[in-house]
Amino acid sequence: MAIGLILIAMGGFVVRTTLMGEKTKPVDTQAPIQLVNPRFVGRDNRGRAFVLTARTATRDPRDYQRVLLNTPALVLDEEGENPMRISAVSGVYREEARMLNLEGGVKLNGADLNFSTASSVFNTATGELEGAGEIQGLGALGEIIAKSYGVYDKGDRLVFKGGVHTRVDSK
Repeated sequence: MAIGLILIAMGGFVVRTTLMGEKTKPVDTQAPIQLVNPRFVGRDNRGRAFVLTARTATRDPRDYQRVLLNTPALVLDEEGENPMRISAVSGVYREEARMLNLEGGVKLNGADLNFSTASSVFNTATGELEGAGEIQGLGALGEIIAKSYGVYDKGDRLVFKGGVHTRVDSK
């Protein structure tokens, strides 16, 4: 008899919630897709690994291939001997072009280099990092200031152009 009462109560609960339950509100399909603490992992055309993280990543509702990043951080060659870390205030990743544009307080840190610049562009296909804004910082040989730069070959080759000023430290 107790089992019968339990079954009747459960059946009554199901019927009541089905017929008189609160109507659910429709989901806003126009809201942009947002991820909190995303982690994107990839490889360039030569198989070198990179990891991209951010505080938030929001897909542009008008351009699905465009992802807006808040406080992005990029690690190049994370598993290698000298990984390079790049961080910024904001960023935009274009999936179809495989390009990451970093803006605002961009910092480049590696085994023996520490640079700061206003913006950088990372090509996730080729693994190259370039920038057309002033860059300044410290490397293995000393201080350097330039108007543009490029980082190639997993950071083994740095090219500085335009008004290059340097101070070489003899150790």
